Amino acid sequence: MKALTADLRPGTAALSAAVPFTLVPAMTLLTHLVYALAYLIAGVSAGAALWALRPEADPLVAWLAGALVVLAGALVHDVVTRLECERKAARRIARLNDRVEELAHLLEQRLAAESGAQPDGGTRYDAVMQEVKLLQSLVARLTERRAPRPPAASAERRPAPAPSAAAPSATAPVAAPMDDAAVLEAVRDALKADRIDVYLQPIVSLPQRKHRFYEVFSRVRAADGQQIMPDRYLDIAEREGLIATIDNLLLVRCVQLIRETERRQHAIGFFANISAATLADAEFMRQFLNMMAQHHALVPKLVFELSQQDLRAGGAVTMGILSQLARLGFRFSMDQVTDLAIDLDRLLRHEFRCIKLDRALVLDPANAGRIRELRHRCAAEGIDLIVEKIETENQLVEVLDTGFDFGQGYLFGEPRLSRKPE
Repeated sequence: MKALTADLRPGTAALSAAVPFTLVPAMTLLTHLVYALAYLIAGVSAGAALWALRPEADPLVAWLAGALVVLAGALVHDVVTRLECERKAARRIARLNDRVEELAHLLEQRLAAESGAQPDGGTRYDAVMQEVKLLQSLVARLTERRAPRPPAASAERRPAPAPSAAAPSATAPVAAPMDDAAVLEAVRDALKADRIDVYLQPIVSLPQRKHRFYEVFSRVRAADGQQIMPDRYLDIAEREGLIATIDNLLLVRCVQLIRETERRQHAIGFFANISAATLADAEFMRQFLNMMAQHHALVPKLVFELSQQDLRAGGAVTMGILSQLARLGFRFSMDQVTDLAIDLDRLLRHEFRCIKLDRALVLDPANAGRIRELRHRCAAEGIDLIVEKIETENQLVEVLDTGFDFGQGYLFGEPRLSRKPE
């Protein structure tokens, strides 16, 4: 695969050179200055002419008329500039699609050649081509104009990840404050430039602290290398219809990570958050399931994670989709639990095998009875309970006293950047 990657580097370099992701201003600075000077002069001239023609009138009226002319010129200037930038962006995205098609064709040829020369070449060929098709469909979505829209009626806004799971790495730069428009532009640019990074945080067995799973998080990396945290961009991305694209890209990366651990013979699973928007994305789910059908052995190692709020708001449609996934062998986890009145029978019917609980919720004396009852029932039904946000040794001791078997938090490891599979 390394040889294949090396062979494709010239094409990738050509793609980057031919289709830069930063938009160059449609007009030069000098052109903008000339246009601005023109409507400034027009405004001053209109005001002076009105004053000269009607000297008995209030001078303020003349100056207001001139200001209106300047304002009208500025608005026309802005509209023309935006339209030209949009046309330029559309042309570049079209060129990007052409280059992606060329690279996919080149990759297909190389993989076909390798499949005949290696014993497992056919399997690798099918796997990589499925991923290429998925990534092509994600790139294609960026060409669609998406008007701002409210979240789907079937699901509330997706809550931000818990602080222990969403906090930045100690070495990672954190983005400076940005308004919503800047965040949205950064997310779109990151999707186009493949700057959605994947971070992994371990989930460990207690008290051994052995890594049993990894939870997968997405981070948006701005062009200057700074990170935009999920609690800043998730709501904005969902409003603009981009959250499904981010989730889809994350799922593709999850499959790549699972295949990587398979090659290294590591028995480890991955938790991946999935939104109602992604579940309802019929085209992506069809392609994703087609890919997983060819690698059915990987299915048990991928656990889809949904919040308690999403499950309650999703209704029959969401649960129906989960049932279809469960029949294919997928398992599920419920997180962001705020209400301990959990319908375990309903979760069991849909193959929920894990529940995540906040440490503060678990250790609250007011919840002691419910937590004890939930733990005993889950143990009897084969549902694993995972305590989140364990940050110190003292907190761990308190959790161990309650008898839980799995934990997650900074004490066991903060989210770390995952290297891209070769």
